[in-house]
Amino acid sequence: MSWTCPSCSHKPKLIDEYLSFAPKLAETIDSFDPKFFAQLATLEAKNFWFRSRNRLIIWALQRYFPQATTFLEIGCGTGFVLSGIEKAFPELTLYGSEIFTTGLGFANQRLCRSELFQMDARKIPFKDEFYVIGAFDVLEHIQEDKTVLAEMYRATQKGGGIVLTVPQHPWLWSQADDNAHHARRYRAQELKTKVDRVGFTVVRMTSFVSLLLPLMLLSRLRQRRPNPNYDVMSELRISGVLNFLLENILNLEFIMIRHGISLPFGGSLLLVAKKL
Repeated sequence: MSWTCPSCSHKPKLIDEYLSFAPKLAETIDSFDPKFFAQLATLEAKNFWFRSRNRLIIWALQRYFPQATTFLEIGCGTGFVLSGIEKAFPELTLYGSEIFTTGLGFANQRLCRSELFQMDARKIPFKDEFYVIGAFDVLEHIQEDKTVLAEMYRATQKGGGIVLTVPQHPWLWSQADDNAHHARRYRAQELKTKVDRVGFTVVRMTSFVSLLLPLMLLSRLRQRRPNPNYDVMSELRISGVLNFLLENILNLEFIMIRHGISLPFGGSLLLVAKKL
């Protein structure tokens, strides 16, 4: 793969065979621990939360961006979201970026036709390039989230937009957030204000993981006291029967969202905005 900047003729270097726009950060940034990629790659496809979130993201793209031609996922991780989008949108030109080249290696094994590269979301090297840009549980890891949103606006084509998911409600903060290197959990109005201020127009915002919020709160309350032996992946290792039950509960919630109900509370938040 090769690429040359049309403005300055800069050619980014390759790291592990991927174009690297921020090579100094490829393995050193502390917003996520790359050792978790291997575990995520084995758990995502079976876990109710990842599967339900994928259905919601794909629906949002179909509902709000039916004319999309190009899509970039920021922080694509192991490629689980992109793999679902590949299947749902066979005509869409897809790109995935990740700050860690370790994650890109796992994504490459999972994906068929997405172009992958290493990039710092705070310095997106494109302007008016992508019809839709997605960031799914990524912004909460980055202190400079307003900078990332402004860069997303600059890189999005007019008429296109963004799809975001983030963890919601600061009062749900627990050791899980500490171990995941979260900078914040969002309030809905906080995220909307930040998106509005960079120039986007919000067209849909809803909570999700709402019907499971009481269970989530109980789980988080147990994690308020630090546990030196805490396993950050423990919540993803759920028995088959329980996993099936929880996924069906979120399927009911998905039906509500599809029919126009915007849920006020939930463990996560979905936001769709357009660049008009």
